[in-house]
Amino acid sequence: MRFDFVVLGATGLQGKIASKDLLERGFSVLMCGRDESRIEHLLKRYKKTKFSYVDIRDEAKAVDIVKKSGATVVVNCVEGDWNLAILQICIKAGVNCVDLGSEIWMTRKQFALGSILRKKGLVHITGCGSVPGVGNVMLRYAAEKFDSIKTIEVGFAWSSNIQKFVVPFSIQSIIEEFTDPATNIENRKFVKITPMSSVKEARDSVVGRQERFYARHPETYTFYHYFKKKGVKNVRFSAEFPPHSFDKIESFIKLGFGSALPIDIDGKPVLPINFLTELLKRLDIPENYTEKEDLWVTLEGRSKGKKKFTRMQCVVKTIDGWEDAGCNIDTGISASIMAQLIHRGSIKTPGSYAPEAIVPPQEFFRELRKREMIVYENGRMINQ
Repeated sequence: MRFDFVVLGATGLQGKIASKDLLERGFSVLMCGRDESRIEHLLKRYKKTKFSYVDIRDEAKAVDIVKKSGATVVVNCVEGDWNLAILQICIKAGVNCVDLGSEIWMTRKQFALGSILRKKGLVHITGCGSVPGVGNVMLRYAAEKFDSIKTIEVGFAWSSNIQKFVVPFSIQSIIEEFTDPATNIENRKFVKITPMSSVKEARDSVVGRQERFYARHPETYTFYHYFKKKGVKNVRFSAEFPPHSFDKIESFIKLGFGSALPIDIDGKPVLPINFLTELLKRLDIPENYTEKEDLWVTLEGRSKGKKKFTRMQCVVKTIDGWEDAGCNIDTGISASIMAQLIHRGSIKTPGSYAPEAIVPPQEFFRELRKREMIVYENGRMINQ
């Protein structure tokens, strides 16, 4: 069987979301990962899919599986920062690729492969989830209305109807956001900030009270990379969590789950974060639990000689049929949409990009609306 798409990391949360969205749209999908039991429900429900065991550390086998799939696009949802290795696998297999985003140093290395991708006629887009992802495309849409831009701020805020801890996105990525130094741009210079030193209480217009702090994210690099010609001086990324989630994650960190030092379990070294990740997979979502998220970008600059300020927002909620994913649908589904835009030829310029450089905003926003994700420009819905 030949497939339209390969999803790597299909047995994880975002891989399952991306796979389901592709299958719901009638595409054939080869779901790849290491734990088939986690996607048995999808394999039983949909006819146009199969599972293949893939360990990214075995590059030759991964290349062979991707090649034989016949797919035009790989959707990389592998947890942990394997994005550079997977991009190289896709180049060797001769397929297009999207991923959920990397650290800044790895994003630079991905961009550096652009010339190879252009020679091979392949498209790669990094940071295709919520933020990075949706936020990048909203920036592209809004930036066209500015003659010059001074400051860009971007971030997310979310909350739930039941104030109980539910694993948000990837606990490994979340703990890294809490602990790794944030890299903002202040007056055209990269500045390192300790996330917990920047914590302050905030109130989001969509979800209410939040604990807000600066976090490590690739947007500060890619936004400046693409828009410095418009005069950008400052770029900042903020993560916002409701108190009941923030407090729990902070407790995990204090207990040592963010440590890079392995612990010994029955003679085997185990990283605390890996133990926590597996443990939290057993955590049940409360009955009738729902979430809402506000993905936002603000721009401050000038247009036609006057000061201009724009706030873009994408509001995401738990939708019917996706209750087990909460508002996390905005990551896996966004990656699915961008992969579909490549597959249908709406994105075809070869090279390595972030979404703000190449994803067509209006077409992308229409696809979000089909999934009940609403985009606003200064409070006005623009993807009806």
